[in-house]
Amino acid sequence: MGNWTAPSAIERELEEAKAAGNWPAFFDALALAELFVPQSRAYQDANPTRVRLEPSYFPQVRARAYSVFTAGMLPVPTPELVFEGQTLAWFVDHFPSDGAAYLAVNPGTPFEVFLPASPAHRATWDFHYRRKPRYVGLEQDKVHSLHVGGALHGPVAFGLACGAHLSVHNGLFWNALGYHGEGYTKEREKLEKWWGVTTREDWLSTTRSLLAADMVSSVWEYALRVRRALAQDFAGPVDVEHWRHAAEYSLRVSARKAAEPQLTPEGVTVATPRPTAEVEGEIAGVQRLIGRITRYEQRFRADGLLGEGKFIRSVEAWDYGRASQMARWGLGARFGTLAETEDAVIRAGQACRLAYRSWEDLSVGYILGRCLHFDEEEFGHWYESMATTHQALMADPGSPWRNIPWSPV
Repeated sequence: MGNWTAPSAIERELEEAKAAGNWPAFFDALALAELFVPQSRAYQDANPTRVRLEPSYFPQVRARAYSVFTAGMLPVPTPELVFEGQTLAWFVDHFPSDGAAYLAVNPGTPFEVFLPASPAHRATWDFHYRRKPRYVGLEQDKVHSLHVGGALHGPVAFGLACGAHLSVHNGLFWNALGYHGEGYTKEREKLEKWWGVTTREDWLSTTRSLLAADMVSSVWEYALRVRRALAQDFAGPVDVEHWRHAAEYSLRVSARKAAEPQLTPEGVTVATPRPTAEVEGEIAGVQRLIGRITRYEQRFRADGLLGEGKFIRSVEAWDYGRASQMARWGLGARFGTLAETEDAVIRAGQACRLAYRSWEDLSVGYILGRCLHFDEEEFGHWYESMATTHQALMADPGSPWRNIPWSPV
């Protein structure tokens, strides 16, 4: 391979098997890889449930072949060309009987391979796919880096690392700014299902809200801000009862002030006091929230996510981390441009640096926000998946959290 470096573990494994002439190992690796088919965006928009195979002539084999690319070899997204992810088994079932003679894997690159595609050859593909059913694509809950074409240092890499929870959990490259995800149609479907984002305007609005931390609950932030102020004032840990009393006092003072007449340029404005039941209900809700936060922190400490004596400063990381991801998702769905994605990723990183002091600090803030929204103190999938991701990002030698300093040097 000369001086060429494999962009990711996928291409490295394929190339090593090819170089050794170990074709069973090659097909085993290919069976686990997601294979991306280039498509016209205009055609895909008109036919979202279909994938069209179009052959091209390749002088390397003097024959026509259908092109596919592994994840590490995908080009920077462009408005007109999109890619749809498929499995090797899909090609077994959908390879036109009167079509091209080869399947071209990563054609035009240092890692190209032309696979004969007769019925007998496709039976071999099917055999290797059937005996490797564990997963397709990169393995979930492991740190996967794009070593060529991915950001590894600098503001873009930092911003991408701030959103690494979801990349690692979903088995995607944490540092691919030119994001394709699971393919154009799947990315659009996920944005619509989980976020209601179906247009460029939706994507821009959602990204702005996340970067401003407008989606995270203001009540959660209020409760944590009270404790943060107490910790700063008293220079040490804050007792839970002290925290509860301070929050109650603050809410009562705010309610009393809101009921006082206000002097404005137009004169004195008479305020209407809030109903007592409303104020008492708000206080009770915050008291329950403090209990929930305390119990989550106890679990975080028991599982090694949060150091002894430390506390969670803010849950804004849940919005900032998702902003970093939303920037890339919009590019994969072609709602945004590469420049817009880069700008949003950098801004997400800047916001995280202002709000947090370390990767651990950021991570537990993100996980608490996710748990408060989804988990309801079940400590089930919504918590366990992120705890696993946190541990991978803190321990893996290739993790950005091990290689990118929190404070700029």
